[in-house]
Amino acid sequence: MLTQRSRYALRALIFIARSGSIAPVPISVISADQKLPRKFLEIILLDLKNGGLVESYRGKSGGYRLAKPASQISFGEIIRLIEGPLALVPCVSVSAYQRCADCFEETTCVIRKIMLTVRDNTAAILDNTTLADLSIERAAA
Repeated sequence: MLTQRSRYALRALIFIARSGSIAPVPISVISADQKLPRKFLEIILLDLKNGGLVESYRGKSGGYRLAKPASQISFGEIIRLIEGPLALVPCVSVSAYQRCADCFEETTCVIRKIMLTVRDNTAAILDNTTLADLSIERAAA
């Protein structure tokens, strides 16, 4: 399940992407438009900046803008940055693999087989959905 932190990160990035502006978007504008608590948003945007998804600018015309084109920022990348691995169990994680403590035999574990399918399908959807896709969808709606 997505945390509030991830939902806020997604909403903020979608808003920045849809603004279509090269100029930085002030945090006050993002916060007000998306009805997000400013202090919490500041922390989230700092994480996104440290993860290379946004750039920040100081001063009167400061704010945040995407660090790379919206077509190169996937939902999967955003969620992994905020939440960590997409896998529901550690034995199917690509980036944080760990054998399950109560597992008898990984190669025959039916739970693992199902969770691999869930992880693969979830990753396929999230990694193939970009911020640009959502900007196009809104324009068409």
